[in-house]
Amino acid sequence: MLDFSVTFIITIINLVILFFILRALLFKPVTKFMAERAKRVQDSIDQAEIDKAKAAQLLIEYEEKLKKTEDDVREILKTAHEDAQRQAQLIIAEGKLEAEKHSSVVRGQLEAEYQAAMTKFRIEAAALVMAACAKMAAREFSGDDNKRYANMLLEEIGQLKR
Repeated sequence: MLDFSVTFIITIINLVILFFILRALLFKPVTKFMAERAKRVQDSIDQAEIDKAKAAQLLIEYEEKLKKTEDDVREILKTAHEDAQRQAQLIIAEGKLEAEKHSSVVRGQLEAEYQAAMTKFRIEAAALVMAACAKMAAREFSGDDNKRYANMLLEEIGQLKR
């Protein structure tokens, strides 16, 4: 039995020596490797968090810039629309002035033509009256002759107007 206890003690000593050897050769490097790996993973997670925060900040900035740009575009469109309306009103006003000028020129021309036509009518009417008077002066008139000559005169005046 003594043999068994010595073997048992030697086995325990071997196990303890093996434990320290394995600990020195394997456990420490593996533990160190695992700690470094855990640190790299944690660093990657931390960097991902930082990048995520930066991306969120950039998204907010871009959304603000986009909103500002949309507001600027709306303002530019509004200004352009107002300018176009002012320009259209100006063109319409100029067109009305031009039409009024043209209208007054045409009215003046029509008035001049009317006056010329009236002058010509008066001259021709006077010539007719003088011709009629000359014919009448050459003879005496009865009441029927007066009516007949007046009707003739009216017919001739009517033909001149046409």
